[in-house]
Amino acid sequence: MNLLAVDTAGKTAAVAVLRDDTLLYEIQSNTGLTHSETLLPMIDTALRACGLTVDDLDVLGATNGPGSFTGLRIGLSLVKGLALPRQIPCAPVSTMAALAWGMAGQGTVVGAQDARRGQVYWAAFDLEGHARLTPDRAQPVEALEEFVQRCKKPLFFVGDGAALCYNRYRQTPGVAACPPALQVLRGAGVALAAKAVWESGGCVPPADLLPEYHRLSQAERERAEREKQQGEPNHAI
Repeated sequence: MNLLAVDTAGKTAAVAVLRDDTLLYEIQSNTGLTHSETLLPMIDTALRACGLTVDDLDVLGATNGPGSFTGLRIGLSLVKGLALPRQIPCAPVSTMAALAWGMAGQGTVVGAQDARRGQVYWAAFDLEGHARLTPDRAQPVEALEEFVQRCKKPLFFVGDGAALCYNRYRQTPGVAACPPALQVLRGAGVALAAKAVWESGGCVPPADLLPEYHRLSQAERERAEREKQQGEPNHAI
């Protein structure tokens, strides 16, 4: 089974190629360039390095959220474009699950992506078996307080929102340090999470590979705020 995995949910981009249980190739880009500039060359390089073409792929995996709305659309559009003509099964991967699968060992890992406005997209996993402990959520950093305080195992934060979490919870007992260079979402994490989706029968046809945003877009939030203000009675005299 040849699997190509792609991530564009956050500030970094990642690509990996997995053959059965063997990681053939992995690359991350954190250069500040847009995903539209980097992703296709990264995929082309990965396939060439592995001696593969798109026709050799059995599964395409991609993070489908939560994360940057624009980033997710770029990655999912590209994956669907590769998969549709060949009807390659697609594995939708939670960004939080991909972050967790990129780590190994013992303890609890919280995947956290920067959602702006002091919020993070987050979810927690047990590193033993990568069992999910919480659903994916979009919340203020302060909302993690109860979970962090109650966690009984060493707790690590990863993702481009990890720094926000460490800034608040670094001194909390049980919170363990994770070097910033290891907080990046890995292509291998996406690939392993996608493999788990495939093994569980969770793959979908390319047309059904859709984003999971977990909150309204900025335009939708601003429209809702305008409608709320327009609907409020005018008490001016």
